[in-house]
Amino acid sequence: MIEPHAPAPPGSPPPWPGPPRLPVRPSTGRFLVLACVFVCAACGLVYELELVALASYLIGDSVTQASVVLSVMVFAMGIGSLAAKRLRWRAAAGFGAIEATLALVGGCSAMALYAVFAWTGDWGGLWACGPRWLLVAFSLTIGLLIGAEVPLLMELIQRIRRQDAGGAVADLFAADYVGALVGGLAFPFLLLPLLGQLTGALITGAVNAIAGGALVLGLFRRDLTRRARWLLLIANVTVLGVLASAAVLVDDFERAARHAVYGRDVRVAQQTGSQEVVLTGGTDGRPLDLFLDGRLRVSGRDEHLYHEALVHPAMNGPHARVLILGGGDGLAAREVLRHEGVRQVDIVELDAGVVRLARRDPALSKLNGHVYDDPRVRVTTDDAFRWLRTAPTAAYDVVVSDLPDPGITASTKLYSQEFYGLARRVLAPGGRLVVHAGPFADRPRVFWTVDATLRAAGLHTAPYRVGGRDSGFTAGPDRMTDGARTPRDWGFVLACADTRPRLRLDPREPPLRTLTQPALTADGNAAALARIDGLPASTLVHPRY
Repeated sequence: MIEPHAPAPPGSPPPWPGPPRLPVRPSTGRFLVLACVFVCAACGLVYELELVALASYLIGDSVTQASVVLSVMVFAMGIGSLAAKRLRWRAAAGFGAIEATLALVGGCSAMALYAVFAWTGDWGGLWACGPRWLLVAFSLTIGLLIGAEVPLLMELIQRIRRQDAGGAVADLFAADYVGALVGGLAFPFLLLPLLGQLTGALITGAVNAIAGGALVLGLFRRDLTRRARWLLLIANVTVLGVLASAAVLVDDFERAARHAVYGRDVRVAQQTGSQEVVLTGGTDGRPLDLFLDGRLRVSGRDEHLYHEALVHPAMNGPHARVLILGGGDGLAAREVLRHEGVRQVDIVELDAGVVRLARRDPALSKLNGHVYDDPRVRVTTDDAFRWLRTAPTAAYDVVVSDLPDPGITASTKLYSQEFYGLARRVLAPGGRLVVHAGPFADRPRVFWTVDATLRAAGLHTAPYRVGGRDSGFTAGPDRMTDGARTPRDWGFVLACADTRPRLRLDPREPPLRTLTQPALTADGNAAALARIDGLPASTLVHPRY
């Protein structure tokens, strides 16, 4: 039995320090600690969601990227909690230093990653792994710092008033989880739409630094030496100065980065409720390009190849009533309206901002032939899947699916068996459905999965492809692709519920710029020879792209 005044055995922790000399009552002190837990948890979840959003935007909109970020961060939080055990006996100073570091790293993470994306140039070859590793490094660092918070906060709250471990854990985690809820809701509904990714991260870092610094320098300042107080104060002021300077310069930074990514002739750049929309060129004889979330969706150099191949094979037959899913730029509708006998064109587009640009931007509205001035064209702003669920049965002779590439996570449900079943339901007898199925040569399994999914929905198919894609800017799900490896063709599938469709152009249609019957027949034959059989269909609960 150890005597009361005997020295502690080797390796045992130092004795519990005496009650801190707080400038407030213990109950107020506990409230302030829990309030800091709330704020830090909210900031931590914002950093987490910010990295997930950046992974989707910069590297590729995929479940894989989000899973990597989240799993690395959660793993790092466990390591950070273990590492924080060494700081328990200097909890106040350790917590203050960790919060200042977290505020700097988390607040600047978005700007640093976007700078690397914009200015490293070629993303292929050796550089292809660089941004992914940088993203993992940020996830690891932020996770380590977040994980170290809880043990130190537990130490601080117990310093104020000792209580049983279960009660302290319950109080701490209740504040932590509620803060995470607030941060999780604030990111998509407040920070992202009002401030954007860069400014939102900087503001979050500033809030994080103020909360951590105020708690330590205000409530636990007597636990610090004079030197430690000054060092912590200087560190927090420096962090806030860096974040404030970055916030002041963020607009100039965004413009410079945008020019580095898209070129010098950016005319329109706006964040709609759904995505970032950028227009370049379109004046002084320069071709117009439309980018959605950084992916090239329309290029004035080759858009006629794509839209003629998408629309005209499906228009051979009855075509009085046409439905376009997507296609808010109006270019598919332009090709539809070239045919006589079209009485109604319904466009279902998710992003009203794209439609506004297609109506009002002089270059884009000229390119689409001012189709939105035509009384036959009607626009509905809605998700295509949701809209089809309540659409009238057998209402359309032609359905044109002008949607982003399969493989982009947000588009996966629009290439599912359930989606094509709904599209089949709105087709009139003898009606045709045409689907943009992504690049043919570069992602053949994706293309043939679209074909297999259409057939699983009860449709007969006729696949074809069109070459001549001119742009070297990636349009698919992976933005980490250099110009030499970007797709050089488009793949399409024409489908019909009654019988196998024939790849024929309407002999009465107006002359086309590029598409001819011999070329279409050859492209269909070439696609048939490259068929990959045995692929399973993609469904909502089991996506295959």
